[in-house]
Amino acid sequence: MRADKGQLVSQHLENISRTALEKYQTILKDYVKGRHGVYALYRKGHLYYVGLASNLRNRLKTHLKDRHAQTWDSFSVYLTINDSHLHELETLILKIASPKGNKQSGNFINAQDLRPMLRKAVTKEQQKELIGLGLKKTNKVEIREVIEQKGRKAVLAPYVTKRFEIRLRYKNKTYKAKVRKDGTILYEGKVYNSPSMAASAIKHRASNGWTDWKYERAPGDWLLIDNLRRSGK
Repeated sequence: MRADKGQLVSQHLENISRTALEKYQTILKDYVKGRHGVYALYRKGHLYYVGLASNLRNRLKTHLKDRHAQTWDSFSVYLTINDSHLHELETLILKIASPKGNKQSGNFINAQDLRPMLRKAVTKEQQKELIGLGLKKTNKVEIREVIEQKGRKAVLAPYVTKRFEIRLRYKNKTYKAKVRKDGTILYEGKVYNSPSMAASAIKHRASNGWTDWKYERAPGDWLLIDNLRRSGK
């Protein structure tokens, strides 16, 4: 049997005629009354409107008379196990599908917009290209990929473009450090050239820092820093 870990949708009704809702509300209410989830309205097979509701039966009944009343001829409902991610799910659908009946596309609660970072990275790459083509001159090194410090390389340097926080969990306690732009790690006022050295300072024994420390790839999405070198980023 397939595991239900992470399951969001528990039941669904798809491509149901508007007529069925009009004629058999007493039957349909047994399936959707008091249930929460996401629903979609269609016009001639094309998505027209997407919404979420804590009582799907009442919401669909309302759409038989409101401003959308004459714009749809079929519907689908997706009943969810809980409502913890409903807003995010609705927003995701709106941004991808852009239904004509929805006036707003919605906003994610705590998602980071990567466009500023992409813009900065592209600009930096363009500067490299201009220098390589001889179209831009500089009297100093503007781009450094590997930093030498006290004769040793900062091993994170090839993967760092800006400062960011890393965390390590050890003996039920969370330790925090900062990865600096040069790839070195700042922990409690001391600078370390490798994640393993920084981890060893906490554990007081040899340690593989690549599988000890985590970084936040996106809000709430913490990954082992080993992912940085495996992805080459």
